[in-house]
Amino acid sequence: MQLLAIGLNHTTAPVSLREKVAFPADHLGQAVAAARASLARGIGEQAAAEAAILSTCNRTELYCANRAGRSVNDAIDATAHFMADYHQLSVSELRPHLYTLPQDQAVRHAFRVASGLDSMVLGEPQILGQMKDAVREADAAGALGTYLHQMFQRTFAVAKEVRSTTEIGAHSVSMAAAAVRLAQRIFDRISEQNVLFIGAGEMIELCATHFSAQNPKSLTIANRTLERGEALAHRLDGRAIRLADLPEQLANFDIVVSSTASTLPIIGLGMVERAIKARRHKPMFMVDLAVPRDIESEIGRLDDVFLYTVDDLATTVQTGMENRQAAVIQAEAIIETRVQSFMHWIDSRAVVPVIQELHENSEQIRMIELERARKLLARGEDIDTVLDALSRGLTAKFLHGPQSALHSAQGDERARLAALLPQLFRTRR
Repeated sequence: MQLLAIGLNHTTAPVSLREKVAFPADHLGQAVAAARASLARGIGEQAAAEAAILSTCNRTELYCANRAGRSVNDAIDATAHFMADYHQLSVSELRPHLYTLPQDQAVRHAFRVASGLDSMVLGEPQILGQMKDAVREADAAGALGTYLHQMFQRTFAVAKEVRSTTEIGAHSVSMAAAAVRLAQRIFDRISEQNVLFIGAGEMIELCATHFSAQNPKSLTIANRTLERGEALAHRLDGRAIRLADLPEQLANFDIVVSSTASTLPIIGLGMVERAIKARRHKPMFMVDLAVPRDIESEIGRLDDVFLYTVDDLATTVQTGMENRQAAVIQAEAIIETRVQSFMHWIDSRAVVPVIQELHENSEQIRMIELERARKLLARGEDIDTVLDALSRGLTAKFLHGPQSALHSAQGDERARLAALLPQLFRTRR
């Protein structure tokens, strides 16, 4: 079985490229189906191709498994071309930023990602939920088979073990906390600022909770669906507005945090320029946590705007690393043990077809000898004589193959068979 993980993340690619290869959540099922078709093309074994796609603000990864006899390099090329073609990019533009991890490297990577060891925020818990969502989408699309299903189930178990037995997440600094820290560098007191959150998903809820703890002057949620925005605003003692009202409302806010699933920017340069003019050039702090980006990058060049993306938060979220090194070492040890266990399971699966064939051949021999015994009994033969003939017939047929192989072998091959056969036919007393 050929396992492969291929992708890019915050350490290998800038946000400008990551947003180009991000898969919208509502298109994941379609993308997974396309990935399976691409991987199986030229092999003729569609059912053998398994695939799952993980796409977050910090990474886009494709996990796949294929039973076909394609070389690792061919599988990597096919996967890279799928990602490039799907997003209408050139392979030459994408390839330098991709990591390609075959076999146990793919398993180890999945375990590390789910455990928070490969995140921008070391130990952050959100990635585990995002991976579970990705697996559910792949399963719903019929793209999970025996191997990826087993790998991901073990991935979740490893992540749970790492989080419950180490302190990997005890000192983590979330994106939300980092955003608050940066805002405090711009404004002395967040309690005197009006804060706007665009979106109503998990990341926005987390950020809004952190900012709410600073008792801002006002807290507003802007969302396409007003009802969902109002539900979140109610929990945080804020108010909600429609996203369509943002152009007229933007000037009222000092701090803006955005994280939506939009494939196009929500806040453009012209909108912010008008807002800054209406604010008489009072500074505005903006955080764009979305990939693809919600806020046009050109806005960051405005004198009175402090714009940060997920990549800009990297330095802040890595504080306290020294306090987590012991936990990292412990987590890596757990992961390595579990990787070896999974690869042993993979190896054991390779002999399943051989075992099945042995069972089928044995069953044919059994049925032939059983039918012969029934005919003898029907003719009135003595039952003990029939049973003796049955046992001798079964034994002779089971030993025929090994004896023939031993007689026809020569030299080292005969020596190996001579040493192996007694182990295969050793009886338990």
